[in-house]
Amino acid sequence: MRRADRLFQIVQYLRGGRLVTAATLSERLEVSERTIYRDIADLQASGVPIDGEPGVGYLMRDGYDLPPLMFTRDEIVALVAGARLIRAWGGAAMARAAEDALTKIEAVLPDNERARARQIEIHAIAEEMTPAVRDRIDEMEQAVEDRQRLKITYSDAEARPTERIIRPLGLWFWGKVWTLVAWCELRNDFRMFRLDRIGRTDPLEGRFREERGKTLADFYRAMEEEIRDRDADRR
Repeated sequence: MRRADRLFQIVQYLRGGRLVTAATLSERLEVSERTIYRDIADLQASGVPIDGEPGVGYLMRDGYDLPPLMFTRDEIVALVAGARLIRAWGGAAMARAAEDALTKIEAVLPDNERARARQIEIHAIAEEMTPAVRDRIDEMEQAVEDRQRLKITYSDAEARPTERIIRPLGLWFWGKVWTLVAWCELRNDFRMFRLDRIGRTDPLEGRFREERGKTLADFYRAMEEEIRDRDADRR
């Protein structure tokens, strides 16, 4: 990789105020940490507002204007395909954002790459995505972001209804079905709720706080342990 390209990549990794260590940068860019230290010093000397120090990590302050991004062909395919998939299968707000993203992607591309992007034949059709389902996705995504406790009615596969008080943690998409990962206060455990089986939703007062054993990270660890145990039983 050319040094100019490496410097550009370092700036990309530091975008958005994320703290990144020299070790992480050296691994991603396949150079020594000493090289990263020199590159960071050169960027700082040229006016790029990077804060941090060796052994701690680096971040770039907000407000730094970057030159227009250039994408490789594979990156263009991935971005266009991803935006079209979200436009087809996402919530209403997601679909609008995906449409805006496609417009912005085209806007930063050179003429030949813009024409190539429009020729990408990767499409998605989702007749199942009714306005009600799209609105429910947006509603649950907002509840996850706001850490909003909800009282919901939920029907299982046999259409038996129950009432639950839940802490929404994240959304999973399974190809044709969206599910909500949540901490269920009725079951005192993690549960996954199909969005198309959720009926009434009522927000409860106050945001929930993260508690040990009840976070999305805890859910992922539990899933990993379950997979390891399952694999061990098969041996």
